[in-house]
Amino acid sequence: MKAFVLIVALMLVIAPATAGKLYKWVDKNGNVHYTDQPPPPEAKTAEQKTLGDKASDAPVSYALQQAVKNFPVTLYTADQCGDACSKASALLSQRGVPFSEKNAREPATAEELKALNGGKLEVPVMKLGSQVVRGYEESTWNTALDAAGYPKWAVTPTRAATATTKPAPAAGKPGATPAEPATQNSVDEPARQ
Repeated sequence: MKAFVLIVALMLVIAPATAGKLYKWVDKNGNVHYTDQPPPPEAKTAEQKTLGDKASDAPVSYALQQAVKNFPVTLYTADQCGDACSKASALLSQRGVPFSEKNAREPATAEELKALNGGKLEVPVMKLGSQVVRGYEESTWNTALDAAGYPKWAVTPTRAATATTKPAPAAGKPGATPAEPATQNSVDEPARQ
């Protein structure tokens, strides 16, 4: 019995430390793989999920369920996108928005992004249902997320959200900071094989 308790306690300590990135990719034969390592260059499609920094599995409100159903969020980023992609991801996490993150350096994702972005490979881009929001500007992203019915902040705090003790004041309110300018980064074409 003591050994069982020790194992459970050890698992609880180790679990948060192992949270990280998970990759889902399809090989040339159509087989789907899930790995903690980036997919090989010859992968047909690839998606990256970050584990451990999203809202917990606590029950979600009906409003959030409807927003996710009607306006699913996909964030397009790139490896060296810089500050704009980090801020975009942090905003979504802070608000408790479930989202998929796709790397524009992957050939299939690059083609998908070009179709959404008028032939341009620029990131960050947020696909919110059928709406496409290009570049990162906090007020624009917040307005789009508000209109879709997403909460203004995470109901259950995420790791990223706990660094901020209160939400930042909205533009035009006392203590507000000026809105950041839209930032968009170009992505080099992914290597084709």
